[in-house]
Amino acid sequence: MISTTYSCVGCGKCCNDHHVPLTLAEARRWAGDGGTIIVLVEAFLDGGLGIADTQREHALRRSVRVNSGTAQAWLAITFAAYNAGPCRNLDADNRCGIYESRPLVCRIYPMEINPHIPLRPERKDCPPESWEQGPQLIVGGQLVDTELQALIEQSRQADREDIRAKAAICERLGISTTALKSDGFATYLPDRSAFLAAAAQVDEADGNHGWTFQLADQNLAASLLQQGAAIGYSGHAPCTFIPLSQQP
Repeated sequence: MISTTYSCVGCGKCCNDHHVPLTLAEARRWAGDGGTIIVLVEAFLDGGLGIADTQREHALRRSVRVNSGTAQAWLAITFAAYNAGPCRNLDADNRCGIYESRPLVCRIYPMEINPHIPLRPERKDCPPESWEQGPQLIVGGQLVDTELQALIEQSRQADREDIRAKAAICERLGISTTALKSDGFATYLPDRSAFLAAAAQVDEADGNHGWTFQLADQNLAASLLQQGAAIGYSGHAPCTFIPLSQQP
């Protein structure tokens, strides 16, 4: 039976140049401690454009229904710790300065949170020796670490519970452009003080805020317009578009 083992060797590679997804509470703490938050936005249409049928149920659970033109879309928002280079909490010995209170995603690594993304060691930054020792993570295609299972479910639950508040925060920050889920991410680097001020309010979005799609694949435009969605074009919004093939 095929199994996957893992043991961190302390190389620090996973703590460099990776935007770490955060729960809303973690994002507030991260920004409050002086860190930068990056906001990643994606959506798919109510009729299913932009999402595979097999992934729809999971995507719906972490999305909020919003307006785009005369269409309705399901919007997913990720707040992440912005790490260009080493994480701000990584010391010279590649040790985490906030290890006991590190984000959920850091605790879950190297496992994936999305149930539709399998663990692929060759796509991780960890050196080969990380996968040659340590406890078993996966046996016969199933995660066997019960602690990791609980942390993954905790992260997924936070996604579900936080989404309406995240949408409200985006509205307060003037964020209104999204990518199509199958096409990429619309990303923003809000001012830290503005983010904290918006995140200090706890009310939720009402769904009336209009969203505009920006596309990498312009061949998708006709399908979006046919369903009534609003489409913008490169440079029309204060966001950076990351095509799916270049996602962080």
